[in-house]
Amino acid sequence: MNTTLSAAVLAAVLMAPALAVAAPDLPTARAVPGGVITLSLGPSNQPPQVRHAGVPVLVVGDPIEWMAVVGLPLSAQAGADEVTVRREGAAAQRQSFVIEPMRYAEQRLSVAPKHVELTAENLARHERERAHQAEVIATFSEPLPATLRLRQPVPGPRSSSFGLRRVFNGQSRNPHSGMDIAAPTGTPVVAPAAARVADVGDYFFNGGTVWLDHGGGLLTMYCHLSAVHVKVGDVVRAGDRIADVGATGRVTGPHLHWSVSLNRAMVDPALFLSN
Repeated sequence: MNTTLSAAVLAAVLMAPALAVAAPDLPTARAVPGGVITLSLGPSNQPPQVRHAGVPVLVVGDPIEWMAVVGLPLSAQAGADEVTVRREGAAAQRQSFVIEPMRYAEQRLSVAPKHVELTAENLARHERERAHQAEVIATFSEPLPATLRLRQPVPGPRSSSFGLRRVFNGQSRNPHSGMDIAAPTGTPVVAPAAARVADVGDYFFNGGTVWLDHGGGLLTMYCHLSAVHVKVGDVVRAGDRIADVGATGRVTGPHLHWSVSLNRAMVDPALFLSN
């Protein structure tokens, strides 16, 4: 047996975890609430571990240069912020960045009280569903995504309503945390990238819903679906049909609500679109 060759093969196997993750196509960087930033972490044999506000952050690249890809929640305040970086065999360090201010649109509406106020039963249901979906959002799995560029999951006009805050009868609601895409009921919804199905459900506000886990804390959500063609645990490829557009949940007409979550922060899906 050629011992030199065996040693080389063994070394390649041991090095594989460090070299397996090539720098993928990155989303468009916007250092604003609801945006995404990329931070250079420099070289190291192993990828550093990074956290933002205590939450694990996606790290991509190779031993020549690692990069942290950080989702910024819509609730983030403009000004100085930081991540914690821990390298193998070294103490944790802080790396700072600046969040720029961003003023999203606001819409004030007067509607019948029944469209704003929830019954005790519906409120309890919503609270249960919100707790469950918080667990889904906290998923951080491997393998890491091969790309951070996503295809549009359904054809149709895209709204620019991400971050829009609606005020109903003087009562402010959470800002809109996704992109609405206009399409008729029954239009196929496809996976924008390879993923595992993390959750399927029928929720009070969101109606028929699918969550896809793309790895590394990157998840996507599809709401108001009329039909679902996958189940939890299924593995899908980019372009696979996962559901159909509908008007289920609290909506006034058929469309797809599409959200992107990165390190538990809902971020603007437009930053990830490849076209």
